[in-house]
Amino acid sequence: MPTVSRDELEHTVDWLSASYEDAAAYICLATGRIYWKPSDEGVIDDLGIPDDLDDGEKYLPAPDKWSLDLGNQLVFDFAHEFAPLRYDDIRRMFRRKGAYRRFKDLLEKEDLLDKWYRYQDEKTAKALADWCEQNGLKLGP
Repeated sequence: MPTVSRDELEHTVDWLSASYEDAAAYICLATGRIYWKPSDEGVIDDLGIPDDLDDGEKYLPAPDKWSLDLGNQLVFDFAHEFAPLRYDDIRRMFRRKGAYRRFKDLLEKEDLLDKWYRYQDEKTAKALADWCEQNGLKLGP
């Protein structure tokens, strides 16, 4: 069972989640190495990316935060548990652009921002460990 670096997988999830283009990342099922594939095909040769990333027997597409349920649903779960009186306000925030900034501003005001970061870290670690287990990978340090 190949081992995937926890830090590298977390960075990959963040990168994929922030990408507005057709960027992708793949994990080698033999070594656990992660290959980032930017949408700009012209730079791929320079990055040493294998030509056969589309071979599903050799490579596994890396997840983004939405496929791990770490997007808006995580925010709503947190709000439900730790800020139930502000739950409806938080739901409304996420109907418009700039929601995370307003959400964090509210948490700062409510003295919940540190709790949010701990909650997010714990849920991310669990989601990554579960995803790796389901896909025959070991999550390393």
